[in-house]
Parts: sequence; structure tokens; C-alpha cells
Amino acid sequence: MTAAKPSLPQYQRNPLPSMYDLPSEDSAEPGLPDEFHNLQPQLLSATLRLSQYAPDNRFTGTDLNLYYDIHHPLWHKRPDWFLVLGVPRLYGGADLRLSYVIWQERVSPSVVVELLSPGTEREDLGATERQADRPPTKWEVYEQILKVPYYVVFDRYTDQLRAFELVGGSYRPLEIAERRLWIPALDLGLGVWQGEYEGIERAWLRWYSSAGDWIPTDTETAAWERQRAEQAESLLEQERQEKEKLLAYLRSLGVNPDELE
Repeated sequence: MTAAKPSLPQYQRNPLPSMYDLPSEDSAEPGLPDEFHNLQPQLLSATLRLSQYAPDNRFTGTDLNLYYDIHHPLWHKRPDWFLVLGVPRLYGGADLRLSYVIWQERVSPSVVVELLSPGTEREDLGATERQADRPPTKWEVYEQILKVPYYVVFDRYTDQLRAFELVGGSYRPLEIAERRLWIPALDLGLGVWQGEYEGIERAWLRWYSSAGDWIPTDTETAAWERQRAEQAESLLEQERQEKEKLLAYLRSLGVNPDELE
């Protein structure tokens, strides 16, 4: 008698919906970030190198409430990643920020990056209109209220990079050549890199230098330095072995190598 095949676990037969399908306790909150929305901002911060601004004189926010209207103090947006220049990394120079309040900080972000998600694409790209008695859209906040000079949008599903520069009070699409964008004000470029980060092989956004080289993370730099040290040590060992072979050969010929020095 043939044994019956074991049935698949319930989670394999009926995959669970994603965070974008499940309602939140807060009807205005779509849910917590997925893993990509955690890792991608980390890589952006880890490869950011600014010669004009010391690390303690800039701030990068990730999925942090950004409050933008003193007349509506609860209105906020939550950019996936943003960079503010000329402000202390720590609030008041002493503590980690719980939010970014524009009327206290008085400095708007220089760059905002949004990672497209199902259900947010139209708002992220300015394709939705503001509804009466509702807060302004992301696009309106970044363009008209905060006046963010550079707004970058990345689609993880198509690996498409889009960017907009504030010109004359309105966003103008920037040309993306070979999936790379140069930002003169930062003396840095932002591009789509295919590689492995935190054990995940895929297309990622990361910064590159004026020489066109991808800027390494501290972990990558340490790994490369360790590899170079191991290669140097291996080369020295190879040279030592070659020298020992030569000395042994000279001795086999009756030559004392010490007398040759």
C-alpha cells in the first residue's frame, strides 16, 4: 500500500498577506517596514561620505516622523531615508532624536529617498491630489513646504531609479545615466549597485565617489584590509619558501650560503 503524501503546512498552502494587505490598528498607518525598508536605508547611511560635513554635523533619518507644520503639529511624513546638513547628529548635541521637528531644527532635508511600496507609488510620485481637510501629500510637503532640493525614488521591483531637483519652486526630473545620479551639491553620486549586502544579493542604492567608485561600508573596508593583509602574508611566506629552496639547492652543490653573504 502506497503511503499518502504528507500535506503541505498551512503557511505553504495559503501564504500570508504582506504588511501592505493587513490593516493596522491605526487606520492611517500602513504597517511596519519590511526587511528591505530596513536594510536599504542602512546601506545609504553606511556609504555616505561627505567631505564638507563632519559626521557629527549632519543627520540621517530612517522611517522617522518628520513634523513640518507648526500650525498642525501632529501632521507628519515618514521618509524612508533623509539627509539634513548643518545640524548636530544628536538632538541638542546630547541625545538621539525621537523625531525631526522642522520648526525646532529650522533646517530642511537636503535629500529625501522614498522606496516605492504597493499602495504608496502614486503619492510618492506626486500623482495624487490633496483631499479637502486632509494633510498635504508627500510630494507637496517635500516640494512646496520643506523645499527639499533633491527627491529620489527607487522601485525595488523594477530597480528603477528616479530623481527630481527643485528648480524655481517645482520638481524637475533629472536625467539618470546608467542608473547613476550625480549630486554636485554633495560632491557625491547615488546609483544602483548590484551586489551582496547583509547576505542578500540584489540591486541596492548606494553612494559613489567623484572617481566613479562605489563607496565601501566600514565592514567592507575592514574585510578588504584583512584580505590584503592575508595576501601580503601569503606572499611573504611564498618568498620565504623560495629562499629556503634556493639555499637547499646551494647546499646540495657543496656551497655554503653563509660564505656568500
